[in-house]
Amino acid sequence: ASALAHTACLEGYTTLFATAVDVINTLAAAQSAGRMKQEIKKYTRPALLVLDELGFLPIDKAGADLLFQVISRRYEQGAMVITSNKAFKDWPEIFNNDSTLTSAILDRLLHHAETVVIQGKSYRMKEKIEI
Repeated sequence: ASALAHTACLEGYTTLFATAVDVINTLAAAQSAGRMKQEIKKYTRPALLVLDELGFLPIDKAGADLLFQVISRRYEQGAMVITSNKAFKDWPEIFNNDSTLTSAILDRLLHHAETVVIQGKSYRMKEKIEI
């Protein structure tokens, strides 16, 4: 994902790379401070948004709703790359077991998507094992 973001930058596309949890935390703080409208633009404006580590940490209902707002606003407006260690069938676990919200998110993400599934051992762990 970082290589795709780097290449997009080199090609002149505006790009933002963030973890899913950082996006949620930033938007939650903005919502509390009454700055949601301004802050969400940070995630909807770039030509490419990379959301890293979706599903690494559980997301509560409020966080899932915030992330849905970003995904929904970007739908058919800008490119997204999302990394996750979870299969799509396990995504309800990510979003507080809300199957309706999960379905809406996947519907928007997968409609025009190219899905790449990478299987195998962790590249980072491979380096540690060889040492």
